[in-house]
Amino acid sequence: MLLLIAALFAIFLIIGMPVAFALMLSSIPVFLLTGTMPPTVAVQKMVTATQSFPLLAVPFFIFAGNLMNETGITERLVKFARLLTGWMAGGLAQVSIMLSLMMGGISGSAVADASMESRLLGPSMIKQGYSKAITAVILAFGSIITATIPPSIGLILFGFINEVSIGKLFLAGIIPGVILTSLLMLTTWIVAKRNGYAPDTKGLPTGRELWLSFKDSIWALAFPIILIVGFRFGFFTATEAGAFLVFYASFIGFFVYRELNWQKLYHAMQATISDLGMVMLLIMMAGVLGYAVTIERAPQQITEFVTTLTNDPMLILMLIVALLVVSGMFLEGAANILLITPIVLPVLITAGYDPIHMGILIVILINFGGLTPPVGVIMFTVCGVLGVKTGEFTKASLPFMATMLIFFIIMASFPVLTLFLPNAMM
Repeated sequence: MLLLIAALFAIFLIIGMPVAFALMLSSIPVFLLTGTMPPTVAVQKMVTATQSFPLLAVPFFIFAGNLMNETGITERLVKFARLLTGWMAGGLAQVSIMLSLMMGGISGSAVADASMESRLLGPSMIKQGYSKAITAVILAFGSIITATIPPSIGLILFGFINEVSIGKLFLAGIIPGVILTSLLMLTTWIVAKRNGYAPDTKGLPTGRELWLSFKDSIWALAFPIILIVGFRFGFFTATEAGAFLVFYASFIGFFVYRELNWQKLYHAMQATISDLGMVMLLIMMAGVLGYAVTIERAPQQITEFVTTLTNDPMLILMLIVALLVVSGMFLEGAANILLITPIVLPVLITAGYDPIHMGILIVILINFGGLTPPVGVIMFTVCGVLGVKTGEFTKASLPFMATMLIFFIIMASFPVLTLFLPNAMM
């Protein structure tokens, strides 16, 4: 039965069916052919998949991010990032990576960050002499940082579907996010030196320039810090934090920057409804398929299969890594998290790995799959905006692929980098 489900799911994807409907329809054999589950259970699972208090964090954080984008905060962050890194070789490329680190606390989505920066910085980078392919690669790989910095939507979904503390996941993603930023900036510097890409600014900024830009951006930079402090001292859960940040973003937009008006508020609500509709449909359909594969004992069967191949924890992790990268080539990040992680996480926990540590690694791996052919979502988003062929993108991405491999090895080998903050603060 599991092979039939997998085959149907693959066929539906190949013929171009939307992922949510492919998830739902591929679970039909369990309800119609086994005779053990009436079809009404499928409807019940669709409803119960949405009836979760922690899941309320998703619409709140999406709405807060859209509100922040309507307040002019992005322009302020670009200016601050330019002062911090624009003087380096490949200055504007370095700005894009630093901006992804800062935007992680606002957008919460790698695809959203890649799309936004491709339109915001892509044309300027090409005008300064960057090749289209390298521009697309830098913007795409930088967006992965967003998946680790709170409030990452991927981490919220992972915590919800696998019953892992979302607060701990948020804290666990900070150090990996900073490390990934540093490695990508180093790689960008090497690529810029090799290709002769000049700095974006004439020299180092003055202390006064940095201070003034920092003050102008402080309300956005405080966004993730508020989350960390709130979780550490128990002021709110992830859901309550989302509700608070909606109020926070509205207050900043109306009364501090005074750039948020009723028309922009309406636009933010429209964008939130659109984003949320996609996410919730995936959650509902994944809930049905998840229940179907659980009934068919998929996690247990996969665990038994993997352990028959090897009992070595590192080899098990390598097998799961390969599976996640391949699945990320074909599925959008949220669908991957909802569909794949409930199956592979029990295998990793059985092998002795910490679910918080694995949560960070899995979410980054799934987003990394979005950078690779044949249908990586992040890759297609950036290439579509900038008009780059996927072959050119893949060739230009080789140095950054090597960087990501180094990053994964570091994260897998040193769990303390991921677990230090959650263990120390919660």
